[in-house]
Amino acid sequence: MEPVGIAIIGGSGLYHMPEFTDVVEQHIDTPFGPPSDAVVIGNLRGQRVAFLSRHRRGHVLTPSEVPYRANIYALKTLGVTHVISVSACGSLREALAPGHIVVPDQLVDMTKAERGRSFFGGGIVAHVGVADPFCPTMAQIAAEASAAIGATVHQGGTLITVEGPRFSTKGESQIWQRLGCDIIGMTTSPEAFLAREAEMHYTVITHVTDYDVWHDEPVTADAVFQQFSKNITLAQHSIAETVQRIAATTFTCSCDSALATAFSTNRDHVSAEVRQRLEPIIGKYFAEN
Repeated sequence: MEPVGIAIIGGSGLYHMPEFTDVVEQHIDTPFGPPSDAVVIGNLRGQRVAFLSRHRRGHVLTPSEVPYRANIYALKTLGVTHVISVSACGSLREALAPGHIVVPDQLVDMTKAERGRSFFGGGIVAHVGVADPFCPTMAQIAAEASAAIGATVHQGGTLITVEGPRFSTKGESQIWQRLGCDIIGMTTSPEAFLAREAEMHYTVITHVTDYDVWHDEPVTADAVFQQFSKNITLAQHSIAETVQRIAATTFTCSCDSALATAFSTNRDHVSAEVRQRLEPIIGKYFAEN
């Protein structure tokens, strides 16, 4: 199959748009199990694009159950180099109102379950730098594209990822504010870190659905999904515009060479089994001479 350069991870409703054509589904298996769902591939604004439903169609996976490693690995095998993540988030700041879009530049991981945080281990060690966890070029493109289609956009800010699936207590919500966080979600960690290990350009477009519970208003799943449903057309237009702009941009950031100085394991000690298992991730660094 023709390589797919751009992928979108989010709800299945995102790819039900008139501009998305010539659609096929591909089922992929990985050393980390199957991804959340079949990868839906088609053409969007002249680009070959892959969509992956993070929680599976029908929303049957909790944030802790999402197979993050399998998702990123599956996209890597398709040739994906750029990932647009789309997610709902709660706001921890008055100015970030429901209906707004936030494209954060920082990420705090407060998840607790073992979600599969790294591709490394089991015979190979790599320490990847994530001081800036989102691709700055992708973030700039996503923010400008979202503003261009009429959204109220906030560029920058810190996203905190919590375990879920429950919402925060008021005490937790107030602590996240005091720590300097701006928005809260449940799925960007470890997804963003795995994308960096896979040397992908990755950004997240978050749609504010509520004010968390610090605002003394109840947060319910029904209210969150109702607000996100209102934003679905906006999200689709934002994605299409972002895809078009990615294709027209030359990337000079170092996301695609994140592993260049990351390996601690001597190449002579990396087994053939490890090289085969992680070939899409490490292949260019461990190719046989």
